[in-house]
Amino acid sequence: MLSAAMSGFLAGLSLIAAIGAQNAFVLRQGLGRQHVGLVVLICTLSDALLIVAGVAGFSTVAQRLPWLTPVMLWAGVVFLLAYGALRFRAAWQGGEALIAANAAPQSRRRVALTMLALTWLNPHVYVDTLALLGALSAQYAPNQAGFGAGAVLASAVFFASLGYGARRLAPVLARPRAWTVLEIVIGSIMWAIAASLAVQAISGGAA
Repeated sequence: MLSAAMSGFLAGLSLIAAIGAQNAFVLRQGLGRQHVGLVVLICTLSDALLIVAGVAGFSTVAQRLPWLTPVMLWAGVVFLLAYGALRFRAAWQGGEALIAANAAPQSRRRVALTMLALTWLNPHVYVDTLALLGALSAQYAPNQAGFGAGAVLASAVFFASLGYGARRLAPVLARPRAWTVLEIVIGSIMWAIAASLAVQAISGGAA
């Protein structure tokens, strides 16, 4: 059981640590010190639900519903393009609005909805949790539960570290120019991911 849990932790951490839209948003909220606990909680619980579903064998849903994959892909493309555009607009505006200490606070509802969308409209989340982790857990039968617990713990540790650890970067990003650069980087990440998803969707449709 311990070996399975450790393997689940390492596998989960390696998948979650990749730079993506979800992680970029967590980092931005951590730097701005806005609703960090809420963001970390949403990410951790969402990953936990998906990991449990994958380990329990629900990775077959996509096979039974072939239309689900292209729908998720295009929904993710639209959302990421819109969110990336907002980040570029924020970079263009510049000024005090981009300073972490003085940034206009966003409502808990808006932050929660954005975080939920970035998580549940991201097709890669389903591939990583339902498919990959679900398949890997089968190798540790009958200790799949231990593997899943390790993966869930990895998610909790990573998001908590990313959200709360970002505060240490606050002095470095105290200048408006630094925040402008951050917004451009985040916007670029969003659009790059959207382009990648669009290519997947088109390729899948052509096939």
